[in-house]
Amino acid sequence: MTDQRLLDIQSGHNFRDLGGYETTDGRHVKWHRLIRSGSLANLNEHDLNTLAAIPVTIDIDLRAPEEVKQAPDKLPQTANYYHLPVFKSDETDASHSDEEIMSRILKPGNGYQHMLDVYRRMVEVPTAKAAYQQLFKLLLSNEPTQASLFHCTAGKDRTGMAAYFILSALQVPEKVILQDYLLTNDATHDFREQWLQRLRDKGESEIVVENRRALGSVSPDYIKRAIGLINTNYGNVQSYLKEYLGLSSDDLKELQQLYLA
Repeated sequence: MTDQRLLDIQSGHNFRDLGGYETTDGRHVKWHRLIRSGSLANLNEHDLNTLAAIPVTIDIDLRAPEEVKQAPDKLPQTANYYHLPVFKSDETDASHSDEEIMSRILKPGNGYQHMLDVYRRMVEVPTAKAAYQQLFKLLLSNEPTQASLFHCTAGKDRTGMAAYFILSALQVPEKVILQDYLLTNDATHDFREQWLQRLRDKGESEIVVENRRALGSVSPDYIKRAIGLINTNYGNVQSYLKEYLGLSSDDLKELQQLYLA
């Protein structure tokens, strides 16, 4: 396997390896150990073989039950499946049609404001807490030569917060984590712009298009809303990981031993 950020996936979006990021003490996240992605529902045989070759042995699905029912994961033969819903329903709107959320996208700025609220809820609601706690337990259970993949529908919000928590636990600087978070916009640019153009072709207003852009991309403002709440309520993310998500000092040390070189 080569060390590359974007995985060679043909029928999925936003599949990225978190390997290579440097920590505050000069270590690096191991390659082929932590994979973040969008939906696995449409993967073809090439894609499944790519994930199996890593090998991905844990598939963590952060989507709501309705999303899983609509578009179940296709698993590489090497992987076990774990459903850890961050929300009871798809609050990110990644799986919703324009018709389903039309009232939300007709007013200027609604998409942006909605996403700020989503990020607030990801650090406060009990379902999110339970999902991220269980995610860390699974990461601690995986073998040193195997990879854990975590995903939602678009691989940007619920997955983005998971990556923020994981990389923070591994002592990757916040500046680097934010750069990784924003890579979603590059990784999904062509797909997103084609999708928005189809809305224009259908005759949708620019208000609808811009609200959909806000819902379908990431912004520093989104994750900074979550980080600001964490810092206000817990002082910093390290305290949040320990006091709110329940990670012990030994857990953090073990995570670093497992995933850093």
